[in-house]
Amino acid sequence: MDPLKKEFIARCSVAARMIAYPFPDMAGCEAALESQKPGVVPFTLSELAANSNNLFGMKAHQHNVYGVVNLPTHEFLSGEWTVVSAAFESYPTLDDCFADRYATLRRLSSIYPHYKAALAASDPYVYITEVSRTWSTDPKRAEKVIVIYNEYLSEKDTILVPAPPSGPTLV
Repeated sequence: MDPLKKEFIARCSVAARMIAYPFPDMAGCEAALESQKPGVVPFTLSELAANSNNLFGMKAHQHNVYGVVNLPTHEFLSGEWTVVSAAFESYPTLDDCFADRYATLRRLSSIYPHYKAALAASDPYVYITEVSRTWSTDPKRAEKVIVIYNEYLSEKDTILVPAPPSGPTLV
């Protein structure tokens, strides 16, 4: 996994844990998918994520608290990807983004059964499958996040700095 992506997911996981977000590592992987600049390697944040701390593509709320930014976005409409302009939330911090996302899922869980099911999920895979059914227009969103999540878990505990050269063991 790209070290920048791995570090980003770890920072997001911490922000999610701070507000008792369900499945914080999965939420971090979800944020990585949603906030990555498409087709750019190595991992690079989109303008929305980098400049507005909006990691989930949160559209502007009716009663906006932090501010709004208008940007083009890709939506999967009528079976194809289309570029449209949309108003998005702009957050001062990652913590604010995660707090608003969690509050949005809770607030809308009585309207969208998939959000309710996601919040009641017993594991991160059920969570991401359910939340993705309503959250995104991308029909493969859950699959994409699961790939990132499984890769992140396989490398999560690896050391990010090189190990010292091997030599004699001191006893």
